[in-house]
Amino acid sequence: MTQFERLTIDDIARLANVSRTTASMVLNGYAERYRISAATVERVLQVAKEHHFTPSQSARALRSRRSNTIGLVIPDLTNSAHAALAQAMETLCRDEYGYQLVVVTSDEDPARETEGIAHLVSHQVDGMIVVPCTAEANRYQKWVKRLPLVFADRRVEDSDIPYVVTDATETVATLIGDALAQGAREVVYFGGQPELSASRDRLAGYRQALAAHGVAERDDWVFQRDYQRESGHALMEAWFASHGRYPEVLFAGSITLLEGVLAYINQAHRLGQAPGRLMTFDDHQLLDCLPLSIDAIVQDSQQLAAQSLQRVIDMLEGVGGKPESMLVPAHVHYRRGR
Repeated sequence: MTQFERLTIDDIARLANVSRTTASMVLNGYAERYRISAATVERVLQVAKEHHFTPSQSARALRSRRSNTIGLVIPDLTNSAHAALAQAMETLCRDEYGYQLVVVTSDEDPARETEGIAHLVSHQVDGMIVVPCTAEANRYQKWVKRLPLVFADRRVEDSDIPYVVTDATETVATLIGDALAQGAREVVYFGGQPELSASRDRLAGYRQALAAHGVAERDDWVFQRDYQRESGHALMEAWFASHGRYPEVLFAGSITLLEGVLAYINQAHRLGQAPGRLMTFDDHQLLDCLPLSIDAIVQDSQQLAAQSLQRVIDMLEGVGGKPESMLVPAHVHYRRGR
């Protein structure tokens, strides 16, 4: 078995020929306060550099009661929307605030999500941002006494935890309304878990557009399952099997559901047949490369990350009391034309 060398501050002190206390003061930035000579400081830092030594983060956290880390819990890193949120947040943490972002995934599993949150808390993250995978408020409420907690992308009803989410209802209503204004009279909706706020908001936008254009929703138009790729495939396969055709207009409630829809269309008809108009929530550059024109709602991942993180930092610093929740505008990327 390979033995890895693990240097301690005692080793650095011995190699620099100083006391452990002196080495600790230098490496933790207290040399000037305790009037340690420049020559001693240089010697200790040189030894530490040569041996690639940095002080224990956990020890620093115990002294300062800060770990300089922020936790992020997201359902799935393969979901491009959540990956974009994590990327934006990591950059902001590092470049704007000097924090390190620690990411765990829930796989849309409430039990695994709770385990992930507990893991981050046990590692003393200073604050946490969660994309919740359940609507059960009591699963999250117990953590607010431990650290600042903010919801991003999804909110939880009956919870006073602040959230930063996309204004999905109005944006979906705009996109669906555009199809109806052009004469569409059949708009099928594939969505995720109905208990999630994101699902409710997107479906509300769909129904708002139908009502505004005087179109009555039919029994075979709305189907909700979850946001997994496999569900998009299964929903599209089942709809085609029962109707013998594709719908006039299809709205997929996430990019992952759209992936499943496209997988079925490609498998069954090599993209030679398809819904008359395809729409999705969330965008991806690969949609520009498809032979099908797919209109997509674009979330502002940068603002979702920035506003969520700002609220955590404000709570950490005790700025302005409890932060207010926020809706972040989105926009539509039209590929088909209007």
